Amino acid sequence: MPVMYEQRGPVGIVTLSRPEARNAWGEDFNEGIARTFAAMEEDDAVRCAILTGDEAGRAFSAGANLKDPRTHTVSSVADFIKGLPRHRSHPFEVLSRFPKPLIAAVNGYAVGIGAIITFCCDLVVASERAEWRLPQVALGILPAYGGAVRLARWVGRGEAMKLALGFPLPAAEAYRIGLAQWLVPHEQLMDQALAVAEHLAALPPLAARLAKESLLRGMDIPNLADAAHVDLYRFMALELTEDKAEGHAAWRERRTPVFRGR
Repeated sequence: MPVMYEQRGPVGIVTLSRPEARNAWGEDFNEGIARTFAAMEEDDAVRCAILTGDEAGRAFSAGANLKDPRTHTVSSVADFIKGLPRHRSHPFEVLSRFPKPLIAAVNGYAVGIGAIITFCCDLVVASERAEWRLPQVALGILPAYGGAVRLARWVGRGEAMKLALGFPLPAAEAYRIGLAQWLVPHEQLMDQALAVAEHLAALPPLAARLAKESLLRGMDIPNLADAAHVDLYRFMALELTEDKAEGHAAWRERRTPVFRGR
């Protein structure tokens, strides 16, 4: 399977797997990600997810398969325009819309589309071997699907411009500028990613979902007062949940809360 899935308790682990080509992208990745993330979204037992690359490929993803002469080609403008609705199910949209916390565990090179999908995640754990590259401009194209803009939301205009114009971003620098929130020795990558996931999975799932929504949707609202006003409705909704009552009661009773997503 090009997209492998494993569930460890409340954590779903999604692995890009084409190890013979350093986990290079293909249409089957698009389909596998759409199917897997849709299933995780519907499964209340899954409270957060990790996206990583097959370790046998020695990369997170080497990006587009440039050996295929059909890569980065369109047959006609008409076919392109008529195919635009299908892009709603593209991994960038699927990952960006996923409502549960999503961690990218970047285990090596993340190139092109393999880099951009990490910008669609919520938190990044980087191996010391990780490196991000956007080589599209050197190929006569550009990082599509808002690739550079997505990165700018993480690290600002200057750093995003630098990567978009072909300068590589090693793991230590990604950590320094805030793209990666954790930087660990390679052999500790999944242990760290799972530790982060376990923390997230222990949170009240409705509160975690709306906290993520608040931040991501709020960044699209230019007026801070409006973003804050919308948050009042999220806050009110959470005040009426069973998990809110459980969290407060557990704090007062000095015990571990049991959250049920209600």
